[in-house]
Amino acid sequence: MESVARGGTRWKRFAVVMVPSVAATAAIGVALAQGALAASFAVSGQQFKVTVDRLDGKGFVQYGSMDAQHGGKHIPVAVSAFKSAELQGMCQSVVIPVPLFGDVSLQLHAGNNGKKVEAKNLYIDIEQLDADAVFRDINIGVSANDTTKGPGVKKGDGIVEGSFAQEADSATLTNVKQTAWATSAGTFKLSGLSMSVKAGKHECF
Repeated sequence: MESVARGGTRWKRFAVVMVPSVAATAAIGVALAQGALAASFAVSGQQFKVTVDRLDGKGFVQYGSMDAQHGGKHIPVAVSAFKSAELQGMCQSVVIPVPLFGDVSLQLHAGNNGKKVEAKNLYIDIEQLDADAVFRDINIGVSANDTTKGPGVKKGDGIVEGSFAQEADSATLTNVKQTAWATSAGTFKLSGLSMSVKAGKHECF
């Protein structure tokens, strides 16, 4: 079966957020020189935007959960997970307001010029998603704890017992625009990685 859908910051905190990002990017660069990034990673706690020209994923599951923001507040999110995924034309951006200076933007690009971003056991905590999507062999309305096609519920996710979920053997999403709160993966290969830090607001969309 195939389904088609249309889918108060301080300088200290600024340093805490930005320095690990730059260090992580340097580590990614070394890994890319060796051909792959075979290590777990996570980005969470701050809202960010992502655009993707095309995502081809296998072993898909989606379920509801709660994410923690800075300050301890929790918001509902839809967790989209894939056993494996290939992404083309990816942009990720986060904007950090800095007192007495203004906005500072971190923007990352990968998977362009014929190259692909590759991920395994990928989880994305989404607040808003717009895309053209095709799901193959989809099951809708299954329990989040009973899914079998995807990588399963992420450890630590606060889901309600027996909560609604959907799963599919594979999915293709194009023209993706999403606002998210967290991303995690077992392995990530960021081919053609490029990162920039700029003053002002420079978002992917």
